[in-house]
Amino acid sequence: MNTKNKYIKILFSARRWMQMLLKVGSFCKRLIYFATQQHQKPNRHHKFIKGLFLTTLLISLLLGQVGSAQTPNVTSLVEQGIKDYEAGNFFNAIKHWQEALNQDKNNPSATAVVNENLARAYQQIGENKTAIASLSAAINDYSAVGNIQQVGRMKSELAQVYSNLGQPRKAIALLCGKLVDKSKSPENQPSQEVKCTPESAAQIATKYNDKSGQVAALGILGEAYRLIGDYDQAIEYLHQAQQLYPAYDFLVLNSLGNAHKSRAQLRELQADSANKAGILSKENEFNQKSLEDYREAHQYFEKSTQLASDQKQTLAKMRGLLNLIQLASQTNRSKVMNDREFNKTVDDALKVLETLPDSATKVYGAIDLAYLQSDAKGNSPFTYCPNSRILPDADVLSLLHKSVATSKNLQDNRLLSYSNGALGHFWECEPKKETEALKYTQTAIVAADNKLSAKDSLYLWEWQAGRILDKQNRKEEAIASYQRAFDTLEDIRSDILTAERDVQFDFRDVVRPLYRTLAQSRLDLLAVGAIADERRANELSEVVKTIDALKLAELQNYFGNDCILSVLNPKPVGELLKDNSVAFQNTGFLSSIILEGKTGILLQLPNQATKFKWIEDSNQEDTNKIVSSDTLQKKIAEFRTGLVKGEELINYDTTTAAQLYDWIIRPFAEDIKPEKIKTLVFIQDGFLRSVPMAALYDNQEHKYLVETYAIATTPSLRLSTPKASDRSTQKALILGLTETATIDGKIFDALSAVPDEISAIKSIFPRHTDLIDENFFPESFQKTLDKSTYPIVHIASHAQFGIIPEDTFIVTGKNQKLTIGQLENSLRNLNSKSDSVELLTLTACETAFGDDRATLGLAGVALQVGVKSAIASLWSVTDESTSELVKAFYTNYRNAGMSIAEALQKAQIRMIHAKKLPPSEINPSYDNPAYWAPMIAIGNWL
Repeated sequence: MNTKNKYIKILFSARRWMQMLLKVGSFCKRLIYFATQQHQKPNRHHKFIKGLFLTTLLISLLLGQVGSAQTPNVTSLVEQGIKDYEAGNFFNAIKHWQEALNQDKNNPSATAVVNENLARAYQQIGENKTAIASLSAAINDYSAVGNIQQVGRMKSELAQVYSNLGQPRKAIALLCGKLVDKSKSPENQPSQEVKCTPESAAQIATKYNDKSGQVAALGILGEAYRLIGDYDQAIEYLHQAQQLYPAYDFLVLNSLGNAHKSRAQLRELQADSANKAGILSKENEFNQKSLEDYREAHQYFEKSTQLASDQKQTLAKMRGLLNLIQLASQTNRSKVMNDREFNKTVDDALKVLETLPDSATKVYGAIDLAYLQSDAKGNSPFTYCPNSRILPDADVLSLLHKSVATSKNLQDNRLLSYSNGALGHFWECEPKKETEALKYTQTAIVAADNKLSAKDSLYLWEWQAGRILDKQNRKEEAIASYQRAFDTLEDIRSDILTAERDVQFDFRDVVRPLYRTLAQSRLDLLAVGAIADERRANELSEVVKTIDALKLAELQNYFGNDCILSVLNPKPVGELLKDNSVAFQNTGFLSSIILEGKTGILLQLPNQATKFKWIEDSNQEDTNKIVSSDTLQKKIAEFRTGLVKGEELINYDTTTAAQLYDWIIRPFAEDIKPEKIKTLVFIQDGFLRSVPMAALYDNQEHKYLVETYAIATTPSLRLSTPKASDRSTQKALILGLTETATIDGKIFDALSAVPDEISAIKSIFPRHTDLIDENFFPESFQKTLDKSTYPIVHIASHAQFGIIPEDTFIVTGKNQKLTIGQLENSLRNLNSKSDSVELLTLTACETAFGDDRATLGLAGVALQVGVKSAIASLWSVTDESTSELVKAFYTNYRNAGMSIAEALQKAQIRMIHAKKLPPSEINPSYDNPAYWAPMIAIGNWL
């Protein structure tokens, strides 16, 4: 949703397949009548006409138990639970059904039904994990009595709960058993049709010709694929559901609208990436496809709203109206509707809202409308104060108060938390209303923390409380609140960052600011007055933890999955640095953190206290010598531009490189004296990732940084595996492209120096396999890896790193490309950990400067594909100089006593001293950093 936190949206919108189809009241009463008056089992298909997953609460319980002494009491408990559920008293319903379950544990046909309805009640109060246990018990019970059709339905419902928890892949496993692999589909072709496994929900429904079960499985399957970012597959499944169950078409139409909207947003990102890559034709193509998707989304939402209105489904109509409003708010409104249509839709939504029964839709709808803006900054209105709300303040306040009242009536902690938090934010943005803001925000925190039923909103309100306390100058309390928000977000990060690829659109607005706010608050605290050494050390330790978590979150968000967690070292950074192994000897770690208005550098050395300094310019005349983040960013851009264009100059101008050295390195000169520290590992933030630290210049010593230290970089120390490998018998897979290639309309020039480069690498690694030009394509790469183990994989070809993974690929022969997904699948499919690739080298890379997501992709590629180290260039340079550098690197690398970072350092120093060597040995112009600086070592530096 545009006007509320997307993580709440995941839990709410994904559940609508259940909520909008369950009509517990009238239908349960009818079933009670059948059971008590006729004592015969009603037709199974009839029971699913009014709701996809509605099952009787009493039939199984009563049949066959007429003579039981316990039956009347159990029946009474179940019937009372039904009344409570109908009235919205979910806690009481759970109490009665749980008691009924305890009284009749040995009758699976009875306990199955009670368990499945307990699961629904638990979902209503936000206890999804308990719901999973109840549904799992129901599946076991139905299996025990041979009711396989009902097993399939329960698997569908369990899949829905997993989607609610942000685990769509588990949902897909239950629904179909197989995940469609996009990377194995031909380029520009839809994903291949996959037949679901026999035990899956979809296949069970098909086997029993259960159309209602089929449409439920397909609908939830479509939603799950949407959540993992496979919008094409999502749309395909939703179309299948639409054909099967036209009676409830408005649900499928709503989901189709959401899928098209998500794909439109992705295509906007792809257009932006194409723009930065300079591919005008692809930019226009993606923009046009995005516009088409937005319009299709609008049509589906309109059809859904009209159909819901015709069928007098007010909750569904409200959902459709809100989707239309949010669609217009999330994009250029003129793409989907004019101002008159928009205003009418808002008015209609306000009218429908008044007619709604108390429900989650009513609560969220009121808040959505209250925070509706004409120029929304991001996807969550609770991270900033909106200044362009559509509705007058009085109407906004009325809607928010009504949402609180409805939540109280429903006794739903999740809704209570969200509505109070939204009201607290309203007051947070009003002048001198901190007391009211804090009151409602704390109420939201208490509600969210009740049995931790709403942790996905708890971090939001703790963060909000921190901001309010900051305004009141209660700094220590504010930090404590920020810390609680951070801790909560860390608990659920792996779910929310991979739950929905849409999250990448608002990650910078929602997640990243919290991490930075916490770090800055702690650092600012250290600057106020005298702080004891122990307290200072603890605060800096917490800052390091926060920065490291931010780096991990950004990587996880960029790639849209949790693969990086499989290589995550469980030890915190502080403990890693107490390791006395060779990995951390003589090594210093410099971490950057870009904050509001300034940038800090932390130095960590083994078994020493962390040191911190703001980047300052000692030459500034004013008393405040801190370099602003904007100034630093401009200087970094100037530095990179000078390097990229440096090959056009006879002599490289080191002025900017020297200034950056003075800002970043010189303040720590006494701590990293070269007689003690031999290697520097940089853990960079934001735009600092786009430049090579090796080219910083020490004006006093007249040396580049790499002449003093071996240099490496890593996204996070916890993601590195610093361990030297046995290089005596290593085998290499050498992949190369010498010919001109055209990919997505972009021409990639022939690489004339690649044959010499490949020839040299072959001589360095006698045990090798090579795939060159037309022999190098995705399928041949996969087949070659399947046959043998290659610790070294060298790719001499163009590699593009876009701002999204979809635009990250390696150019192969036959005008094809090896995507990051295909590369990952190929390398991760190796038989064992012992088969893992030690070193992946990529030459002739290109990244889009101006968006640090591109360089984030470069830094994360080694981790994503499961290799320990990578050598790659930050931008494409002449293949002749690259070939020269790579040959020297591999020669050094084969020396067992030289680390990866040292091997690259020696190769770069050789080029720096090119004018001192015979011209027949090396081109003298290669001393220019434009030729040697772009190549960086990523990951394991040993």
